Amino acid sequence: MAIFSHLHVHTQYSILDGASSIPLLVDRVKSLGMEAVAITDHGNMFGVKEFHNAASRKGIKPIIGCEVYVARRSISETPGKEDRSGDHLILLAKNLKGYRNLIKLISLSWIKGFYYTPRIDKELLAEYSEGLIACSACIAGEIPDKILNVSIEAAEEALKSYISIFGKDFYLEVQRHETHEPDADPTVFPKQQRVIEAVKKLAARHNVGIIATNDVHFVNAGDAEAHDRLICINTAKDIDDPDRLRYTKQEYLKSEEEMRRIFADMPEAVDNVAEVVGKIEKYKLDHDPIMPDFDLPAGFEGKDEYLRHLTYEGARERWGSPNSEQTERIDFELQTIAKMGFPGYFLIVWDFLKAAREMGVSVGPGRGSAAGSAVAYCLKITDIDPIEYGLLFERFLNLDRTSMPDIDIDFDEDGRESVLNYVVDKYGHDRVAHIITFGSMAAKMAIRDVARVQKLPLADADRLAKLVPEKPGITLLQAYQEVPELAKERESSNTLVSQTLKYAEVLEGSVRQTGVHACGVIIGRESLDNYIPLSTAKDTRLYVTQYDGNHVQAVGLLKMDFLGLKTLSIIKDAIRNIKNSRGIDLDIDSIPLDDAKTYELFSNGETTAIFQFESAGMKKYLKELMPNRFGDLIAMNALYRPGPMDYIREYIRRKNAGGKVEYKLPVMEKYLSDTYGITVYQEQVMLLSQELAGFTKGEADNLRKAMGKKKRSIMDEMKVKFFEGSLKKGHDEQTISEIWNDWVSFAEYAFNKSHSTCYAYVAYQTGYLKAHYPAEFMAAVLSRNISDIKKITTFMDETRRMGMEVLGPDVNESYVNFTVNKDGNIRFGLGAIKGVGENAVMQLIGEREKNGLFRDIYDLVERVNLNSFNKKNLEAMAVAGAFDCFEDMSRAQYFALDNRDSSFIESLIRYGQSAKAIRQNNSQTLFGESGGFDLVRPLPAACSDWPKLEKLNREKEVIGIYLSSHPLDDFRLEINTFTTATLADLQNLRNYLDREVTVAGMVTDTRNGIGKNNKPYGSLTLQDYTDSFRFMLFDRDYIDNSKFFTIGYYLLVRGKVRKRKYREDELEFSISQISLLSSVKDELIKSITLKIDPVNIDGEMIRELRQLVSDNKGETEMRFMFLDTEDRISLPMFSRTLRVRLNNDFISYLEDHPSIDFKVN
Repeated sequence: MAIFSHLHVHTQYSILDGASSIPLLVDRVKSLGMEAVAITDHGNMFGVKEFHNAASRKGIKPIIGCEVYVARRSISETPGKEDRSGDHLILLAKNLKGYRNLIKLISLSWIKGFYYTPRIDKELLAEYSEGLIACSACIAGEIPDKILNVSIEAAEEALKSYISIFGKDFYLEVQRHETHEPDADPTVFPKQQRVIEAVKKLAARHNVGIIATNDVHFVNAGDAEAHDRLICINTAKDIDDPDRLRYTKQEYLKSEEEMRRIFADMPEAVDNVAEVVGKIEKYKLDHDPIMPDFDLPAGFEGKDEYLRHLTYEGARERWGSPNSEQTERIDFELQTIAKMGFPGYFLIVWDFLKAAREMGVSVGPGRGSAAGSAVAYCLKITDIDPIEYGLLFERFLNLDRTSMPDIDIDFDEDGRESVLNYVVDKYGHDRVAHIITFGSMAAKMAIRDVARVQKLPLADADRLAKLVPEKPGITLLQAYQEVPELAKERESSNTLVSQTLKYAEVLEGSVRQTGVHACGVIIGRESLDNYIPLSTAKDTRLYVTQYDGNHVQAVGLLKMDFLGLKTLSIIKDAIRNIKNSRGIDLDIDSIPLDDAKTYELFSNGETTAIFQFESAGMKKYLKELMPNRFGDLIAMNALYRPGPMDYIREYIRRKNAGGKVEYKLPVMEKYLSDTYGITVYQEQVMLLSQELAGFTKGEADNLRKAMGKKKRSIMDEMKVKFFEGSLKKGHDEQTISEIWNDWVSFAEYAFNKSHSTCYAYVAYQTGYLKAHYPAEFMAAVLSRNISDIKKITTFMDETRRMGMEVLGPDVNESYVNFTVNKDGNIRFGLGAIKGVGENAVMQLIGEREKNGLFRDIYDLVERVNLNSFNKKNLEAMAVAGAFDCFEDMSRAQYFALDNRDSSFIESLIRYGQSAKAIRQNNSQTLFGESGGFDLVRPLPAACSDWPKLEKLNREKEVIGIYLSSHPLDDFRLEINTFTTATLADLQNLRNYLDREVTVAGMVTDTRNGIGKNNKPYGSLTLQDYTDSFRFMLFDRDYIDNSKFFTIGYYLLVRGKVRKRKYREDELEFSISQISLLSSVKDELIKSITLKIDPVNIDGEMIRELRQLVSDNKGETEMRFMFLDTEDRISLPMFSRTLRVRLNNDFISYLEDHPSIDFKVN
C-alpha cells in the first residue's frame, strides 16, 4: 500500500478547468494502491458528495477540501480591480466539525464574498478554522506569490498569519512541473524551484511541515492534450493562439514512484503527506431527515396532535361524518406518519398550500404517489379521494421504506413565485434554497467544442456532430457502435478530424455550466449552510445548493418540488374569461365527473389543447374506446406510453365487447374489474400480492419497486415468497405461475395509478371547459401559448374548426390577453404585441372603460398617457392592426412621411401632447372650452397601403404569427388538392418511409456551399401552416433546382422518404421535383366538377354562377354533376365553351355555398 496520497486535486467540477472524471479518478487512485485522495476544486464543493460516495464505495478514504480564494483585503471592503480573484489556499476537513466549517466558508464566499470569484478573507478563516488543515497551494497562493513578486520577508509575514490561524495544521506545499513539451508553459517550473528554495528556509525557521502535491487537473498523462483543449474552450481561444493560457501538461495523477523521483532531493515532502492523511478522520455525510420547525398554535402540545386535529377537521369537510373505512384509513396513516417522524412535513405542506389558496393561486389536485394518502386528501394537499379510487398509502409511505416523503405540488405559472416567497418569508431566507443542476458536455457538444478550438472547418464539425444519433444520453462510444461511418472517422487521414474525436471522448461528460433546478426547493430547520454548501445564481434571489438533487435528501434536507403547470394557468384564465363574458362564477372543483358532453368530446377525439390527451395517437384510441366514465380516462392516461401501449387495444376490445371478463382467479375480480381484467396499475399488483399471497403492505411495495426497476435478486426472493404464500392460501401453482409471468412482463411498464388519476382529473377539467365554454377555454389556451409558433398555429386552426374566429388586436375591444368578444369570437390580446408594455395596455384599457370607446386615432392620442403609451407602442400597435377599427386609415399611412420627414405617428404624438396641454390650460383661462384657439389635427400623407405580403410580414414581426391571413392562403386550393403531408408530419419521417410525399410551403431560408468533394450543395427551409422543414440537395440536384432557392418563393415539393445512403439508421427526404405554387394551378388542374342537387337550383344560384364565370374567365374546364340523392341518380355534364380561372374568390364562393360541392381534377 502506497503511503502517498494526492491532496491537491481538481475534478470536472472545477468547471472547464479540471478534466478529472470522479469515477475514473477514484479507479486510478485504487489501481495505484493509494489509501486516500482529496477533492480540492476551485472555490466550490459541487462534486464533494459524488466524490465521497465514489471513494467510500472503493474503500478509499475521501478527503474533502477546496482550493479557496483568499481576498487580499477584507471582503467587506469595496472591491477594486486587485480584488477580482484572490490568493489560492487549500483547505482540507479533518473531521465532521471541519467539514461543517468548510461548508460555512464556501457558502460565505459565494453569498458575501463573490466578486468575479467566490472569496473569503482571513477574518472568516480565523472564525471557522476548527477542524481544518490548510496548505499554501500552488504558485498562485499568497506565500508563493509573495516569494516570487514581493520578498521573502513578506512571504514570512503571510506564513505567520496562517500559523496563527491553523497552528500545526498549516503546511507548506511544493510542486514541480518540469516540462519539455514544446507547446506547454515552460515558465512554471523555474518559479516553482524558486518557491521551493524559499519554502525550505521558512519551514525550518517556523517548524512547518512541507508536503508535495501535483495540482492534479486530469487523470492520466495521456489526457494532457484533451485538458489543453478544455482550457481553450474555457478561455474562448484557439489551440494555435500564441497568447493563450497554457498548463505544463504535468498536472496528472502521478504514482508515488513518480512523486518520489521528482522529489528525490526532499523525500520528507512526500513522506509528510501520510501525516496529513493520518489526521483526517472518516465520517459520514449522510444524515437522518432534518424536519423544519413548525410553530404550533396554542392548545396543542405536539405536531402529532395538531396533524390529527386538522386531518379530522378536513375529513368532516370532505366526507361529512367519516365512516369506519375512512376512519380506519386515517388512523393507520397518522400512526405511520408519526412513527416515521413526518407530521411536521405534512403540516408544512398544508400550511403553504392553505396560504396559496388564500392568495388566489391555483393548486393542482396532486401528482405522484402522494395522492394515495387520505391524510393528504383531508388536508387539501391533494384533491383525489384515495379510498374511492383505490389508491394506496403504502405506495407513498411505509415503515419498511425509510425514505423521505416526496410531495410534488403543481401551481399555476403566475402563482408559483408567490408561494415560494411565502415559504421564504415564513421560514427565513437562509433556510430556503433552490437546487443546483449541472450541464454536462454531451457527445455532440464535445465534438463541436473541440472542433471549434482545433479550427476544424464548420462543415466538418457539423457533419461529425450530426453522425451522432439523436438519443438522450448517448455517448461517443455508443455512437461508434451504432454508426460505423463515425467510427471510421477516428482513423481519418485528416488529423484535425481524428484528433477532434479523440479529445472529445476524453472531455465528454465534463461539467460545462451550472443551472437552477426548475422546481426543486430545499427547506431547512436552521440556516442551510449548517448542512450543505450554498452558492448563488443570477436569476433568483434565493440561495442555490451546491449539491444537486441526487444528494440533497441524503444529507437530511427536505426537498420539495414547486412546479409551475401551464394547464392550471389555462384553467384559471378560462374561469376568469367565463366570469367576464358570461357573468358565471364556475367552481372547477365541483363540476360533475359524469358529464355526457365532456365524454362526447373525448369520444370524438376532439382533444386538441386537452391536457395529456392531445396527441394524434391518443385521439385515435379515444375514438375507438369512446370513454364514458372517469376510470377510462385514468386507464388511457396510464396506458398511452411506450410499452403498455400494446395493451390499449385489448382494453378497448374488452370494454366495447360488454361481455363477462374472465379472471385467472375469482378473487382477482375485486381489483381488476375496473380495468376489464387487465393489470394496468402498480397498485393492482400490490393489492393482488396481498390478496393472493398474504404480503404485508411493505412487502407489496417492495415487490412493486423490484419489478419496476428490474432488480432480479429481489424479484427472485419475492417470487419464492409469493408462491409460498399463494400455495398456502390454496391457489393452483400453474395459475399462480401464469399470474407471476404476466406481472413480470408488464410490471416494468405498470403505471402509478395515483399520478394517473390526478392528471386524468386535470384533463377532465380542461375537457369540461372546452365542451361547455369553448371560446373562453380556447382564449385561455391561446394566451398561454402565444410565444410558441407551432402550438399557436395548431390552436388557432382548432378554434376555427370549432366555428370561432381569432380576430386581430383592436384598441376598442382587446384586453391584455386573448378574450371572448360579444359575438363569441376570440380577440387577440394587446399584451401579446411585441414592443407594447403591459403598463401601457392597462392604462389604455382603464381609459377606455372609464370614458368609452375611442372614436378615432385623434381621440385616442388625446386621451391616453403618451408618456407610457409612447412612439414604440403606437408603431407596434399600428403594424399589428390594433388601429384597423379606425376604418378611414390604412396601416401604411401611420408610417408615411410628411414634407418635414415626420411620420404620421410622430405628428399624432405632438398633437396629443398639445391637446393635453391646451386642455390643462383651459381650466386656468377665461376662454372656456376652446381656450380661444383651434388645434389643427394632422393629416396623414397620401400613400398606398402596403402590399399584402409586406403587411403580413410586418404583422408577424410584432405578433409572432400570421394572423389576419397567411401568405399561403392564396394557394389554399393547390395545397389542399396536391399535398399529401404537412411539414409538421415530416418531423417524423419514419411514418413515410418508402412513400412518395408532396408538401408545400414558403421559402424562409436558403444556404449553399461546396462540400469536401468540391461539389456544390444547398438547403432550403420551407414553412407551411404547421411547421418548417429543411431540405438538402447535392451536386446535380442542387444545380438543377437552385433557381428555386429564393426567400419568399412559394413551392410545391415532391419527393420520397428513404434510408440515407451509407447510414441506414437515418432517414432523408429525397426531392424529385420542385414547382412554383403559382404555376401549379395552370399546369396541373385540368377541370373542376360542381356537384349540385337539382332540387337546390334556383334563379339566384344561376345568376351568381353566371356572373362568377363571366368575371373569372380562364383555361380550366367546368363540369357539372347533378345528384338526386333520393333516387340515387347522377347526371354528369360539361361545358364546351366555359373555361374559368380558379382564383380565391371563385373557390371561396363554392366553399361557402351550402348547396354546392366541388372537386378539382
